[in-house]
Amino acid sequence: MGKFIVKETKTGIKFDLKAGNGEIIATSEVYSSEAACLKGVDSVRRNSVGEVEDQTVEGYTPVKHPKFEVYTDKAGEYRFRLKAKNGEIIAVSEGYKSKASCFNGIESVKKNAPEASIEKVEAK
Repeated sequence: MGKFIVKETKTGIKFDLKAGNGEIIATSEVYSSEAACLKGVDSVRRNSVGEVEDQTVEGYTPVKHPKFEVYTDKAGEYRFRLKAKNGEIIAVSEGYKSKASCFNGIESVKKNAPEASIEKVEAK
């Protein structure tokens, strides 16, 4: 079972979505308050049902929000970002060496996010 880890940073509060094996599969932006961060968690839960828009394919077909966008970064790695119904980016992935691994990450978000628990970690 996945879980959202909510933690303080130097500039605010963010969350990581972890799969059942403990791997981080998605990360949020840094929010100014815990309440805003928890709204972000809720948004990921609601929007993780989105379809996938593979922007690495020439002439790809745009998909309506909410959606997962698959793209390549400057290092040539595959990444995804989850966009909410309003088009805002609500979670991003790490870089993956293969497109298949990136798609596995998306499937893991879809599987884990809706029922993931929330765990708050205190700053050290």
